[in-house]
Amino acid sequence: MYCIKKITRDLTWVGGDSRRLAMFEGVYSVPRGISYNSYLLKDNKTVLFDTVDRAVSELFFENVKHVLDGRALDYLVIHHMEPDHSASIAGIVSLYPGVKIICNAKTAAMIKQFFSLEKCPAMEIIKEGSVIETGLHKLRFMMAPMVHWPEVMITYDEYGKTLFSADAFGVFGALNGAIFADEVDFDRDFLDESRRYYANIVGKYGAQVQTMLKKICGLEVDFLCPLHGFVWREDIGYYVDKYIRWSKYMPEENGVMIAYASIYGNTENAANIIACRLRDAGIRTDMFDVSVTPDSEIIASAFKWSHLLFASTTYNAGIFVSMDNLLRELAAHNIQNRTVAFVQNGSWLPASGKLMRGVLAGCRNITFLDETVNIKSSLKAEQLEDIDNLVRALAASMPESGKAEEKAGSDTASLPTAYPCLLPETEKKTMAA
Repeated sequence: MYCIKKITRDLTWVGGDSRRLAMFEGVYSVPRGISYNSYLLKDNKTVLFDTVDRAVSELFFENVKHVLDGRALDYLVIHHMEPDHSASIAGIVSLYPGVKIICNAKTAAMIKQFFSLEKCPAMEIIKEGSVIETGLHKLRFMMAPMVHWPEVMITYDEYGKTLFSADAFGVFGALNGAIFADEVDFDRDFLDESRRYYANIVGKYGAQVQTMLKKICGLEVDFLCPLHGFVWREDIGYYVDKYIRWSKYMPEENGVMIAYASIYGNTENAANIIACRLRDAGIRTDMFDVSVTPDSEIIASAFKWSHLLFASTTYNAGIFVSMDNLLRELAAHNIQNRTVAFVQNGSWLPASGKLMRGVLAGCRNITFLDETVNIKSSLKAEQLEDIDNLVRALAASMPESGKAEEKAGSDTASLPTAYPCLLPETEKKTMAA
């Protein structure tokens, strides 16, 4: 039985939720599920924007059939060839053999890599700025390479003022019956998952995200339709502001993210003491045991906070394995513009501090604090001065001692003026005033 959600008179969500997937892409835990979004436009011509993962393909085919209501499917627009969005292409071609696939040259090559179709469907290869008119609606295509595969593109519907943004602006989590972001408490329930999605899926490609944002800066967007998560129809500027900050690797808030690796609890104890003294100084903290917390959650937190503290035991003359992996993942995700401090522990040769610093040394605009705390087996009373020196150094390097900032994007004045066109009309007038 079909399960659809209307977005506008002409546009319908025909995707599906999956709550049985344990690890998205085999890497990222999704305890609250994931949505696979596909959208169907009915005009003089009918247009399907992307397909879905095979996990929800049976429902997807029912949805498409119901919305078309006997009509043929004229176009299938493929924004992204990753199988969570393309796995059902062959099924759609089988159901609607007359469909024309709209894609770019890189996508066309990938279709042949993923599928062995008995009969190749008709294709229209489009380029940057190509336009297709479906009746009232006019679809303009823009390339968005490496957001987050090289073939990715996005589509702007000039009539519906709708941006189909591929993997950009996505979020982990099933929709649970909602479709619009304003139907849920997004900040409370989904902002962290949105940040985790961004940091881990496209966080490495901040420069490419910036290029995409510049391409869409002249558009009036009433509906923002990503391939995962909610459709945005209100406060679009707020969400775009998040992407501006994340893609520029700008901290959202002042505070210290503490990640520690501890075998017998001594390094953890030092990290706890530091966290307590930071809180006493009015500095907020976010704290993780790297041995039990998935890297994706810690990476997302690193994208949020201005300061990072890594505390690790020395293990086989190196960094403890889970901490070593986390730091290399952070470097691979292109973390930048942070102040970083270290705590190292070792029973005979504490060496993890220098090694941790070496892993992050290639990251851009990282300020390393020299007040590394050196522990031999366990923290001693006489070393509390070293703890205090580190806390003072963190506080001195933090604007306003880490006091809470205004929520990024909550005021339209925080949105860079390069992107005012993405704001609702009322907010544009406010800015102009």
